[in-house]
Amino acid sequence: MGNVKIFEDLECWKKGTELRREIGKVIKLYPSFEKFELVSQMRRASRSITHNIVEGYGRYHYQENIQFCRTSRGSAYEIIDQLITSLDEEYISKEKYEELRLMAVNCIKILNGYINYLVKAKNV
Repeated sequence: MGNVKIFEDLECWKKGTELRREIGKVIKLYPSFEKFELVSQMRRASRSITHNIVEGYGRYHYQENIQFCRTSRGSAYEIIDQLITSLDEEYISKEKYEELRLMAVNCIKILNGYINYLVKAKNV
């Protein structure tokens, strides 16, 4: 973590940004009647991942940062559920589902590592 000078250096932010961009691409292909339903929910959840990482980073207190990262992690899990819905509704292929799910799971794993780092740093 010593090389982190700004939030853009955080690996969890980078992975969250990649996921957000991919979600943004795929939801453009959804039916128009989903615009204010599933598409809106997926857009907000994918943006929430990075927004909460950044907000926590800007708090400068470990416990607040941890809480925002936990919210970010919750949004990544929300994306997984929305991807399942997308697959069930046949808006995405099984291959696209697996690709995006893997991205979300990797994002969660990296967030968990960052949260663990923050918890240890808080307790020093």
